[in-house]
Amino acid sequence: MRLAPVGVDVGWWTGSRLVVAPGSTPGIGPALVAAACARAEQAGALRFDATVQDRYAAMFTRLGWAATGTADIGGRPHTAMTWPIGRLAALAQATKSPLGGLLAGFHLGGPGFVGDDGAPVPGTDVVAACDAILPSMVERDPGWAGWCGVLVNVNDLSAMGAAPLGLLDSIGARDASFAARVVAGLRAGSQAWGVPVLGGHTQLGVPAALSVTALGRTDRPVPASGGRPGQHVRLTADLGGDWRPGATGRQWDSTTGRTTAELQLMGSVVARTAPAAAKDVSMAGLVGTLGMLAEASGCGAVLDVAAVPRPTSATVGDWFTCFPGSAFLTTDGADRSVAPAGPATTATCGELVPGSGVRLRWPDGSTTPPWPVR
Repeated sequence: MRLAPVGVDVGWWTGSRLVVAPGSTPGIGPALVAAACARAEQAGALRFDATVQDRYAAMFTRLGWAATGTADIGGRPHTAMTWPIGRLAALAQATKSPLGGLLAGFHLGGPGFVGDDGAPVPGTDVVAACDAILPSMVERDPGWAGWCGVLVNVNDLSAMGAAPLGLLDSIGARDASFAARVVAGLRAGSQAWGVPVLGGHTQLGVPAALSVTALGRTDRPVPASGGRPGQHVRLTADLGGDWRPGATGRQWDSTTGRTTAELQLMGSVVARTAPAAAKDVSMAGLVGTLGMLAEASGCGAVLDVAAVPRPTSATVGDWFTCFPGSAFLTTDGADRSVAPAGPATTATCGELVPGSGVRLRWPDGSTTPPWPVR
């Protein structure tokens, strides 16, 4: 069976010419189809299509494929089919879907702020944010965990247009030597962004753990819930860097090679742009983060797959689902532009629409069915 990208690789693959020799062991055909599906997903595809002879359509259906149309090829009737790749929905299910029930009864963020990673402190111009780093990541790569503790919190403040004031950390470690490696990452991040560590708590003799709280300031916080149907979706992302060693396809490191001036310029892009809505791209990935912004705004979204800027060394599937380092989604009217962000790249790559969920729009004009954030 042949399979390859449709034109320039934007995460849309197609398969063709599945051939099984007469007399082959039963089950070879389905096994080849399953292997082709796995290969396409491994290559980062988010859409995988095939046009099959009608007599084989039932087999593809049994394997989970869905019919999308009909065609006549070489005088024989064919069925156009697609393999449903569930990578995006699985990420949302694993990271965000349970939160609605868990947080029921809280009134998070205050009036006008729903779905933000930071929260305005009532009666002040202070914005607070807090993030915990995955314990497995702290254990595996403590210095990087410390760096990311700064990165993700500064991103949360930046997405609301707030300038960071300082950080508080809470560290758990098996011994002082391990804690020193986490602290080294925190220190390096603090110096890189020019944000002081104000204090915190350290506990030794316990499993690895790290959480960081950040405080920032703005008198014009930008909400994630300010989007409205018809607004353009823009992505501002630093495409420099590469995959973090040991985290290929999951964590993009665009920040450790940047200067303080570059990091601060990228981090201030939302404040200088003052868009209707903004959100930093988090562990939910690009599509998941857009889904959360749209949900908070009471609408849906369409993302133009081919218009999304991405590094040449990242597949579409990986880039749409990874933590990208420094990246922000903003929405606003078509006449509004995004402020310059130094080494980061900005592109208009979709729009907010009535309804719910996120659709991916492909170069042929078709869209995938919307999938909900929860």
